[in-house]
Amino acid sequence: MKYTKLIILAFPVLLSVGCNKEKAAIEDQKDAAQDAIEQRQDAVEDSAEAAKDQVETNAEVNEAVIEANADAAQAQLEADKEKVEAAAEAEKAKVDAVTE
Repeated sequence: MKYTKLIILAFPVLLSVGCNKEKAAIEDQKDAAQDAIEQRQDAVEDSAEAAKDQVETNAEVNEAVIEANADAAQAQLEADKEKVEAAAEAEKAKVDAVTE
């Protein structure tokens, strides 16, 4: 009889220890899953930040190209204007030479 009482008292203790191990394993799995999710979140944030930086860089390059094209077009227009003025002056000089 004395072992029966001991077995009856030991059974809940063994169940409790077994449950605690299962709970600890479940908690470890939860922690591992959360860590993996956090790592993926960090990777997504890093990727988004890199994409934003690339967009900003592309925008700066595009702006520089647009400005360079505008400057080149303006320079061409100024050159065309000078050419027209020079041609007009040459024609005036011809007219003056003929009439004198």
